[in-house]
Order: sequence, then C-alpha cells, then structure tokens
Amino acid sequence: MILAYDGSRIDGSAYTAVVDLAHRTPGWLDSVVSAWSTYGLALFAVLMAAGWWRARRSGPEAAVQALAAPVIVLLAYGVNNGLKQVVREDRPCQTLHRVVLETCPAPGDWSFPSNHAALAAAAAAALWFVSARLGAVAALAALAIAASRVWVGAHYPHDVAAGLAVGAVVALALGAALHHRPHALARRLAATRLRPLLTVS
Repeated sequence: MILAYDGSRIDGSAYTAVVDLAHRTPGWLDSVVSAWSTYGLALFAVLMAAGWWRARRSGPEAAVQALAAPVIVLLAYGVNNGLKQVVREDRPCQTLHRVVLETCPAPGDWSFPSNHAALAAAAAAALWFVSARLGAVAALAALAIAASRVWVGAHYPHDVAAGLAVGAVVALALGAALHHRPHALARRLAATRLRPLLTVS
C-alpha cells in the first residue's frame, strides 16, 4: 500500500466551500466551468500558434522564441509531474469524500501540484517573451484554469497555486535564458529544413 499525503489539513475547508458553492450555482455555469477545465488548455496552443505566426515577421530570433514556447511548456510539465511523484498527495475528492463535478480520479493519480495549472502558467510565461499582449491574455486564462480545477473538485487551492508557481518559474527561467542568446540557435535552424518556420516566405 502506497502512503499518500493528506493535503486537507492545509486548505480542506476552502476546498469544501468552493465545491459546495459549485453545487448551489446554476447548472449552465457548472457546465461552462467544467468544459473550460477540461478543454481550456487548447486555448494556449492557439495562442502559441498565433505568437509564432506573428513572430515570423519580426525575424528568426523572435520566431525561435515562439517555437521554443511549447518545448518550454513540456519541460515545465515534466518538472511539475516529477514533484507529483515525490509528494504523492491524494486527490481531495478521495480524502474528503465529496461529490464533485469532475469524476474523481483513481488512487495514485496525485493531486499536488496541479498539472493543468502548471501547463497554463508555463504557456503564459513563455508567451510573455513572444508578445506581451498574448502573455497577458494567457496569464488571465491560466488563472481561470487554476480556479476551474478547484471548482470541479479536482484540486485543493494549494495544488493549483503550486502548479502556477512551478510552471511560471520554470518557463520564465528557460525563456529568459533563450531570450538573451537566441542568435546561435536561429542560425543553426535557418541552415536546416526548418528555415520556413523562421521567416515569412
């Protein structure tokens, strides 16, 4: 038997209050939040594609920064998921035995930190280096993703807060490192078949 961490001692009461509120709201609102919680990450893919499309007009260096965004997000996910395996916190719906909007995951599907929140925050941070406007939109969307994960009962508030922090920190560190010296990588990629991805034909 795997021993799991009980996160309810941190903010279980806040989680319960949110889940209870979700049960008292109109069904259409729960449906909207649930759909956003499940499919909202697709928006970040669209924003990254838009960022790359615009960056091509600014030169190869900007395009490299935009192309790096999804790679940075995947690396942030890897770090976050590694933390999950170390902490091994049970999902709140398992510990507190609450009826929630989203199907309660099976034991072993750990809760801390939230992967959804980490992915969203990493995408937002990576996009800041591509476009401040896209980064701002993504940052608001990331907060909405994090809130929705608590609303549907998938995570404690501290899970999503930690996920946002991990995703943002990893992405900002990697994005800044690339931002200060993208020229060499741009030159290398420009000499390959990936050249069309760096400039406008």
